[in-house]
Amino acid sequence: MRLTTRGRFAVSAMIDLALRDQRGAVALASIGTRQQISLSYLEQLFSNLRQAGLVVSTRGPGGGYGLARKASDISVAEILVAVDKPSAAAKRTRHKNDPVTSELWDSLNVRMTQYLQSITLRSLADEQVAKGAVVDVAPPRVAHGVKAKPTPMRVTAPNSVFALGKMFALGR
Repeated sequence: MRLTTRGRFAVSAMIDLALRDQRGAVALASIGTRQQISLSYLEQLFSNLRQAGLVVSTRGPGGGYGLARKASDISVAEILVAVDKPSAAAKRTRHKNDPVTSELWDSLNVRMTQYLQSITLRSLADEQVAKGAVVDVAPPRVAHGVKAKPTPMRVTAPNSVFALGKMFALGR
């Protein structure tokens, strides 16, 4: 099992998804904004996660991604394997270079895999809530093509150099 940045980002995105799964489909753009991960990178990760059967996608307005199974049934190991599939060449050459310590690395890999299989997505999401993570309220849905009316901003600053000079002259 490999621990990579790709895997770390995938786990973070899946925790984000698990925290908001009850509200329906979650857009990748919103996950990207919250987790500071680029949309194109998330698209690659979620393609792998979808192929592994961990997420499902919903198309169209209001679409996005949701968990394919309960968060309590998805392990961190499954997420890491889905996004970091080891190549066949890497498996063949892994121990050729160091036969003396190959048993050590195999044993470490087995224990690490067992540990990561014991951690569920639900436990990580619950841990985030316990630490005070705030799950934002769903933004109001706006009909397609209708833009929300912006609230006007009240400006109290001087609107010209002359008004600024008058303000200083009056001692405000």
